[in-house]
Amino acid sequence: MKVLSIQSAVAHGHVGNSAAVFPLQRIGVEVVPVLTVNFSNHTGYGAWRGPLIPPADVAEVLLGVEERGVFPQIDAVLSGYQGGAGIADVIIDAVRRVKDANPRAVYACDPVMGNAKSGCFVAPEIPVLLRDRVVPVADIITPNQFELGFLTGTEPADIASTLESADLARAMGPKTVLVTSVERPDREEGTIEMLVVDPSGAWIVTTPHLPFKANGSGDVTAALFTAHYVATNDAALALERTASSVFDLIETTFKSGERELRLIQAQEFYATPRMQFKAEKVR
Repeated sequence: MKVLSIQSAVAHGHVGNSAAVFPLQRIGVEVVPVLTVNFSNHTGYGAWRGPLIPPADVAEVLLGVEERGVFPQIDAVLSGYQGGAGIADVIIDAVRRVKDANPRAVYACDPVMGNAKSGCFVAPEIPVLLRDRVVPVADIITPNQFELGFLTGTEPADIASTLESADLARAMGPKTVLVTSVERPDREEGTIEMLVVDPSGAWIVTTPHLPFKANGSGDVTAALFTAHYVATNDAALALERTASSVFDLIETTFKSGERELRLIQAQEFYATPRMQFKAEKVR
């Protein structure tokens, strides 16, 4: 499998491509990383250095990759955090050209906007751009519950309302919706869930909720789910593998006491997931 990943990168820590590339490589996926920013660290520190790469420069890199004859080999295009409005056009155009070269290729979009605790943390125009232009051309989207609500103009909470919101999102274009950070009111205390909906049904997986904010864990989740789903076409299995690997990554990081993901230390959990969580069919 070969994945074209158009995302941010940081020198210190693991977010964007700096979070997604290694886990994908560790499960045997060839990754073509194209950078949209090259920062010293993620913006959660409140200060960082380095450039936001102009969309025209990102487009030039993509054109060079295309000229090497790579696009027909791409199985999936992956995108995440979009630092500025202009990059959306570059991503949409790249997706079109990849699909022209390989009609079987899919586009997986992680529509990064914010979360329930922090609210939106991207530029005000980004959520609207994602909703109106980017998500409709995606095959897979991986919003958290907060982002799903914005995309659909709803307030998903319990399983029924989250399923309804996912269906509204699927009506926008994507056939598959993975909802992360699902916090339904009636869940078991100390747990958190992920829900996936595709044409074959809907499944939910429950894991312990660790009291820890791990920047980049959503980027790893989107990358691993996309790869497992494309490889197997089995939403439940992809969900179980992803939940297993990501929980062990977060637990490894939590136990270390470090702020940044222990991405390297947890590498065996990507290659050989423990499969300790079972997906429950909810529809």
